Amino acid sequence: MANGFEIAFFGSSLVSAYWNGAATYYRGIIRALHERGHRVTFYEPDAYDRQAHRDIPDPDWAKVVVYDAQREDVAGRDAVQRALDMAQGADILVKASGVGVFDPLLEAAVLDIKPPGALAIFWDVDAPATLDRVQADPSDPFLPLIPQYDLILTYGGGQPVIEAYEALGARQCVPIYNAFDPATHYPTAPDPRFEADLGFLGNRLPDREERVEEFFIEVAAALPERRFLLGGNGWDTKPLPSNVNDLGHVYTRDHNAFNCTPMAVLNICRESMARYGWSPATRVFEATGAGACLITDYWRGIADFYAPDDEILVAHSGDEVQEHIQSLSPERARAIGAAARKRALAEHTYRQRVMQLERLLNPVLARSKP
Repeated sequence: MANGFEIAFFGSSLVSAYWNGAATYYRGIIRALHERGHRVTFYEPDAYDRQAHRDIPDPDWAKVVVYDAQREDVAGRDAVQRALDMAQGADILVKASGVGVFDPLLEAAVLDIKPPGALAIFWDVDAPATLDRVQADPSDPFLPLIPQYDLILTYGGGQPVIEAYEALGARQCVPIYNAFDPATHYPTAPDPRFEADLGFLGNRLPDREERVEEFFIEVAAALPERRFLLGGNGWDTKPLPSNVNDLGHVYTRDHNAFNCTPMAVLNICRESMARYGWSPATRVFEATGAGACLITDYWRGIADFYAPDDEILVAHSGDEVQEHIQSLSPERARAIGAAARKRALAEHTYRQRVMQLERLLNPVLARSKP
């Protein structure tokens, strides 16, 4: 696309997936933006030890600015302000949810520095959590800012999230769903490190842990003759059955092998995302893009993305996960994975998501011109 946009993007991290589940979503969207002719500068704080756990170097498809805001103190505030000063003049200013430090400051400041004719976007990578928070607290500082943003984008939530944001005064709210990048997520040879009947990859989070216990840990305990694989941060202090191999943090360079080696891989939504529905996690598309046989816990809207039983297996309970594992043959698992990859390539790439975004941005930018 000729004459692309200049985009300033404030997010958690582009270069590190450490305690940062949005990393691959950011990478997929921003790389596709670059390929479409847009120029993105990604501003991220040096916080939560992420820079020590980088899993990619600075990419050639985005400029990365790391500002020193490890703590919410005066020095950190000054670092944020310097980053904001650098971002002035962009055609589009994006504040993503969950940066982790100085979120309220950034939410207000992005609106303050927006020049005439530019666009301010709040990009919510965890809309259920944001909505639950502001609906519960009328004094939340983000609440009065919602109507001031030109556009609210979310990476999931469907009509329930759209209606909730509109009820809070949003001018326009549109989901830009997760997807996958065929250049980074694809079938690969099995890796002996990841041999298992079922693999689950996800960080230990409060509103997911109970569901992980039901859909994964209790299933492993009920099937002692089967092998289970657990990847992600925070599980090292969790009591686990002896047939569960706890890998700890799995770097993104190993995600394809993790998805392709076990007979099946499991997706478990956080409670809030399952409640809102239409919130497929990034790993749903990354796993299917790699040709994995995916079992997911049930959430409203699944059939809008993949055909149950043919392209994806759905479980309403831990017992149903157990039934899937016991009845699934390697041959059927491969057939489901192949069908899922075909659907992913046809409908769920980041290029397709960015083309949707461009169709959305052009008229909004036109309306914002003075």
